[in-house]
Amino acid sequence: MPLPGSPYCDVALPVPLDQPFTYSLPETLRHRVKPGSRVVAPFGARKLAGVVLACHSRKPVQPARDVLRLLDEQPALTPELLELGRWIAEYYCAPLGEVLKAMLPLGGETHADKMVSLTQEGHDAARQFMHSTTPDDPFVKVLRALEKRPLTEKYLRKRLPDSATALRSLQRKGFLTIDSVVKDRDPLLARGGRLIVEAIDLAAAPAKLSRGERWLVEFLERHPGSHDVAPLLVERKDVVTLARRLAKSGAVRIHRVLAQGPAASNGDRTVVLNSAQQTALDAISQSLHSSSFQTFLLHGVTGSGKTEVYLRAIDQALAAGKTSLLLVPEIALTPAMASQFFARFGDAVAILHSAFTGLERSEQWRRVRDGKARVVVGTRSSVFAPVENLGLIVVDEEHESSYKQDETPRYNGRDVAIVRARTAGATVVLGSATPSLESRYNVERGKYRLLELPERIEQRPLPHVQIIDMRTEFVETGRQDLFSRPFEEAVKGRLADGEQIMILLNRRGFSTIVACRKCGHRMECRDCSLALTYHRGERKLLCHYCNYIEPVPSKCPKCDSEYVYFLGTGAEKVEDALRQRFPKARIARLDRDSVRGRDHYETILNAFREKSYDILVGTQMIAKGHDIPNVTFVGVVSADVGLGLPDFRAAERTFQLLTQVAGRAGRGHRPGQVLLQTLNPDHYAIRFAAAQDYEGFYRKELHFRRMMHYPPFTAMASLLVRSKKLEEALTLSGKLGQHLRDLPQGIRMLGPAAAPVVRLKTDYRYQFLLKAASRRVLAEVLRKARDYALARNWPATALVMDVDPMSLM
Repeated sequence: MPLPGSPYCDVALPVPLDQPFTYSLPETLRHRVKPGSRVVAPFGARKLAGVVLACHSRKPVQPARDVLRLLDEQPALTPELLELGRWIAEYYCAPLGEVLKAMLPLGGETHADKMVSLTQEGHDAARQFMHSTTPDDPFVKVLRALEKRPLTEKYLRKRLPDSATALRSLQRKGFLTIDSVVKDRDPLLARGGRLIVEAIDLAAAPAKLSRGERWLVEFLERHPGSHDVAPLLVERKDVVTLARRLAKSGAVRIHRVLAQGPAASNGDRTVVLNSAQQTALDAISQSLHSSSFQTFLLHGVTGSGKTEVYLRAIDQALAAGKTSLLLVPEIALTPAMASQFFARFGDAVAILHSAFTGLERSEQWRRVRDGKARVVVGTRSSVFAPVENLGLIVVDEEHESSYKQDETPRYNGRDVAIVRARTAGATVVLGSATPSLESRYNVERGKYRLLELPERIEQRPLPHVQIIDMRTEFVETGRQDLFSRPFEEAVKGRLADGEQIMILLNRRGFSTIVACRKCGHRMECRDCSLALTYHRGERKLLCHYCNYIEPVPSKCPKCDSEYVYFLGTGAEKVEDALRQRFPKARIARLDRDSVRGRDHYETILNAFREKSYDILVGTQMIAKGHDIPNVTFVGVVSADVGLGLPDFRAAERTFQLLTQVAGRAGRGHRPGQVLLQTLNPDHYAIRFAAAQDYEGFYRKELHFRRMMHYPPFTAMASLLVRSKKLEEALTLSGKLGQHLRDLPQGIRMLGPAAAPVVRLKTDYRYQFLLKAASRRVLAEVLRKARDYALARNWPATALVMDVDPMSLM
């Protein structure tokens, strides 16, 4: 517990150093700062926002600098969330300050700025130049601008475009100082929602009012209540300015309200659960009412009604006075899921995901913290939502790799959810049609309890899935075509019947390789060891890892030959081929290239749902979470596109993707058909996906994992050494390998070896793979590696440690 009036505090700052920093607390803050509060503190020449870990009276060895400012009167992190942050830092070998920063979506409320002010010598110089004969001189302009008051560096550079050199020179001469400051962002400048003005105490308004202020006061007297600012702007364009002035006296309040979705309704409570759904709900309800921690794996085939089970379970949690979290794997799925939750729970729902602006996320976060929202829907970071009395966490599509963060801290939202629920005594439901092997294996180990939904709702049949061997198709037709004959016939038949079609190819762009026929040169990314992808619609070559762009060459840049050709197929080429084969069909494409802005995804999908399009072509974005009853045919152009990746999860990901996309067909009253085109028809991942046989795939894949000592039979971590210089990357990885050569018993190390993508975003990358029977031993080796890098002052980004990696690329 913090001591009342403690003179010192330990602060975790968002820097790549795994240690807290001790600061002195000014008298004015000693009784206000608590663990979990955010404060602004100096760090070198910068000023950073960090989280207070503890308050104490232990005098540090070195003189402590003062905390500059308190950002939260009420701690932003509860003791429970602070403890969760410590667990993440320990388990994933990440600096605590960076972990706590990732847990808080409040960074958008403040922004760093540089304030420029004159020293006494600067003021003297400004007075001397007051009547300068060279007023256009940049030095004179800067001194005159700063004479009255300090200004931000951004403002000066904007108003005085030629001031950059003058600022640096004047700073060197001691005429001015440039200090880093942390400022609050104006919440009224957030995007989205509505600006609201309302009367609070009009009698508190100043006695002397301007004409505009008097107009606003009189309007609010005549029309009590809250008002949208937008209509008032027709009357006066300065309404916001007037309201701000009156708000200082407490007469009125102006604030932004974000759209929360449809008003509350009872939703469709008449849905009758089938016996499997009811059995699953009963088990979850029993756990909820016992207030004991338990994890359920809800394995339901596509279309089996998992979402209705989630909704009913959350209903029961709310009735018991508890709060709930629902995690979805991608932002794209949030609107679809949120609309169902708004219809059921209304304003009790908060949405948390990264597509919101910083201020919008803060607004939602504070609604949760203040108890106004008791159901939170969002992506992986929603697991940190500041809910009280947590009763239920649902992780939808728990197998998805997007729950794993790919930057520090590299946590897995699914696993963190389980740890948080264990601390809170809450119930966890992991839902999926294709559970991860780790989760399914935890059922066998007794850690999770399995709940199964083996049939679709209303006993609708699963789609009929057929494998098309494209090798045989080539032999019989003599053509290397995108679409097989059965594929074309199926599309033609469904279009004739007025039914809708989904076509999957999990590759973006038009052509995946651009090369020269004469010399064999491939067009590669300038910063990555990867081929550039041709995007015909925008006439560009694009790197899908770093977004580097080149124009499409008319000649080979190496030999000047005109024989440049395009190989491989992406979703854009599939769309183009469909337009040529079926010119009357209305076709849309859904991938990262066709979606512009956070609302465009929903626009395309809603138009398809409302039958404005006949065919939807896309990448994995179309494979999950969509319930469109009129879709009766799903075609996969190249079912084996992911099998060649150098990753032990390649087969599992292929099986999951094919099973999920097949599940989009036949969700209405008409049966569904699925065709999988492949060059590897005998691969077990494709065979089991076609048979919709999860259990068969699980047993086969589990056997390989056991033989090769991969998860879930071992704990695993990857170490990545990277540098802009090839020689340095080789040297550092070699030295680290020597340091780690004496490994404890029960751990294996592979490497160092070049990463599958050896150069990425200008970094050369060399990789170690660690497998251990014990997580404790693995953690010891990771700490040994981290301490080695710190002791030798490696650059902060030189060593990347990833515990439980989801990708080895």
